[in-house]
Amino acid sequence: MIDTLTFRRMQLEDLDCVQEIERESFTTPWSRGAFVNELTNNYFAYYLVAMVDATIAAYGGMWLILDEAHVTNIAVHPDFRRQHIGERLLMRMMSIARQAGLSGITLEVRVSNTSAQHLYRKLGFAVKGVRRGYYTDNHEDAYIMWADLDRTQQGEAGEQ
Repeated sequence: MIDTLTFRRMQLEDLDCVQEIERESFTTPWSRGAFVNELTNNYFAYYLVAMVDATIAAYGGMWLILDEAHVTNIAVHPDFRRQHIGERLLMRMMSIARQAGLSGITLEVRVSNTSAQHLYRKLGFAVKGVRRGYYTDNHEDAYIMWADLDRTQQGEAGEQ
């Protein structure tokens, strides 16, 4: 596991790296304009990057709305996968949501993405529903997963 992982808010200057991770991770990646909109116009958006030394290894975003957080995306660069960076990033996001006084966190995940589902369950998420045909590339269903932030672990995620 990487010991020198740090987190900071995503900035517009990060978008070249974020877009590379996005393209490597998803069949229908978000456009640069979508990220610009999230960072500049969406009052509810909170985006982080995970840094290994001076390199962006991962990013994640969520909307903080009323009493819940909705994870919009989370991805790890292929060179940094299987090193618990995604787990630590999601734990940090959950901590931020908890510190903001939110009581729950939700996300959608492909029904075929069992490795992500395993991670989410490990962090206290449970399947609460299905969105039929959610993904536009192949109309795959998505599980709706929720975690109660009051019941999940309170620890910080690898801040340095």
